[in-house]
Amino acid sequence: MQAAAIKSRMGFPEWATLITLSVLWGGSYFFVELALTEWSPLLIVGVRVAIATLVIWSIVLIARWPIPRSASAWRAFFVMGLLNNVFPFLLIVWGQTEVESGLAAILNASTPIFAVIVAGVFLKDERTTAARLLGAVLGFVGVAILIGPDALSGLDANLLAQLAILAAALSYAFAGVYARRFPAMNVNPIVAAAGQLLMSSLVMLVLIVAFDTPADVLRASATVWFAVGAMAVLSTGLAYILYFRLIATAGATNALLVTLLIPVTAILLGSTFLGERLDALHFAGMAVIGLALIVIDGRVWSRVAGLCGKRISDPPESQ
Repeated sequence: MQAAAIKSRMGFPEWATLITLSVLWGGSYFFVELALTEWSPLLIVGVRVAIATLVIWSIVLIARWPIPRSASAWRAFFVMGLLNNVFPFLLIVWGQTEVESGLAAILNASTPIFAVIVAGVFLKDERTTAARLLGAVLGFVGVAILIGPDALSGLDANLLAQLAILAAALSYAFAGVYARRFPAMNVNPIVAAAGQLLMSSLVMLVLIVAFDTPADVLRASATVWFAVGAMAVLSTGLAYILYFRLIATAGATNALLVTLLIPVTAILLGSTFLGERLDALHFAGMAVIGLALIVIDGRVWSRVAGLCGKRISDPPESQ
């Protein structure tokens, strides 16, 4: 698969986008918990994707961005919709019916590990390196420390649900790699987001009509509509605009680091706005995640290695 040139090391705009994405996607776990009180996983995902589709296509049509007409582009949108929306959304929402949100976040933090491996196999400019793999594993450990041992107590209790969330993480990894084809096809990142959301909506409509009760939408409370609406506009529509731009400039491996930052931003937001107390475990987890990001970025290690090499190669001073 031919991929457009990317920045293997992110600059300030890319890091800012990554942090913003972590905030937008971090809130979706909370909103899912609210929506599950009244709606099935199918209905939550279907309505979320449908609203996001309307939002993104409104932007595309107002801006008059060119819409691809080739069958190959729409096939790519369909595959991307399955990998990035239908499969992972359903797996995560269903998994959260049996798994607490904290454990779900830990399991989802395996996404960068999968991304490093999948990108290394399929993308020539994102080969798996020891630093990237080590950084992804460190990040996963950091998320587990950050959320705490209590979340891990649910391991093995609901194995199928946990495997579903891990499968969602793997699907996200393949989606990130697959999305690299859109810049090569000269598809605007926002149009790519709109295309995959439209195809996802059509798939979800068929699934809801076949296997669910569409009339439940009419009986939802204001709380559920608020939760699903927030997921649609913020955690899906706006987030995908940023995500596809990041994929185009920084690549799949870097973009999927967002899953390491989601728990960090969630805990910091809770501390800032809800008065939740930060303890030593939180700071330790954030420190390990920070170290993981430094390892993956590689700049600090390159400078240290360069300095060490320079010192070794310097001739000894004359006596």
